[in-house]
Amino acid sequence: MKKQKHEHHEHIAKQQQHSEPQTPAEETAAVESAQQNIDLKVMLEEKEKEVADNYDKYLRAVAELDNYKKRAAKERLDILKYGKEDVIKDILPFIDSLDRALEHAEGNTDINAFKEGLKLIQDQLLGSLKKHGVERIECAGQEFDPNFHEAMMQVDSQQHEDNKVINEYERGYLLNGRLLRPSKVSVCKKINKENNICEKTVENGE
Repeated sequence: MKKQKHEHHEHIAKQQQHSEPQTPAEETAAVESAQQNIDLKVMLEEKEKEVADNYDKYLRAVAELDNYKKRAAKERLDILKYGKEDVIKDILPFIDSLDRALEHAEGNTDINAFKEGLKLIQDQLLGSLKKHGVERIECAGQEFDPNFHEAMMQVDSQQHEDNKVINEYERGYLLNGRLLRPSKVSVCKKINKENNICEKTVENGE
């Protein structure tokens, strides 16, 4: 019984001790501590919201990148499949002209008229190619240029200057100024006959 009374008094003493008024310094510290806890909680909520926003932006960026890749792949396939559509459309009239020329040639013995028709078709085709940046390399009588000409043979000619193109075996073409195919040509290579005679004379000791 005495023990219980003693414990009861101690409990009352502790309650009185806790209920004692705090000093101004202790109150200020308590307020600052409570404010810090509130600030930390607010900062944590803001960071959690920022993380959620960044993750949402990441997901949207990944989705946009995936859509871009799909669009780019489709566009690439379309270019491969239909990129030559304009060229083909411009060549179709040339084929139509050939059809008409062949129909007209049946039973017609006028070779000159047939040649004129072919020339018109050729001009029509070259005009269509020029629209797409294709041009012929004019090389007859020009100085041989290894950048645009391919020499098939060298010929000694009195009618042409040295290193000039004599004949053209196959036409060369440029595409927007860049070499598409070189012209296959023969080139004049002068042989100095007087030098040859002098060389032979020296060799023979004459």
